[in-house]
Amino acid sequence: MSPLAHLFALPVRAYRLIGSPWVGHGCRFQPTCSAYALEALQRHGAFRGGWLTLRRIARCHPWGGQGFDPVPQCGSDCDDEEKHRD
Repeated sequence: MSPLAHLFALPVRAYRLIGSPWVGHGCRFQPTCSAYALEALQRHGAFRGGWLTLRRIARCHPWGGQGFDPVPQCGSDCDDEEKHRD
C-alpha cells in the first residue's frame, strides 16, 4: 500500500475502532464498507481506491442495493505485481 493510501486508510481504521461498535452490525453489503475501503485502498491505491470507496458509501442508503459487492479486480491501470496479488 502506498504512503498516501495508508494516510487515506487512517480514518477508516479509526471508524472501525471507535465508530463501528456504536453503529451496530446492520451493513447492507458484504464485505462491509470499511472492509471494502481497506481492500480497495490496498488493491487500487489512494486515488482509485478512494473513488471506489466513495462510490460504495454513496450506494449505502435505504433505497440502494444490498448483498455481495466485492472490490473490482485490477484492470490495465495496475502493474503486474498488483494483478497477481492474492
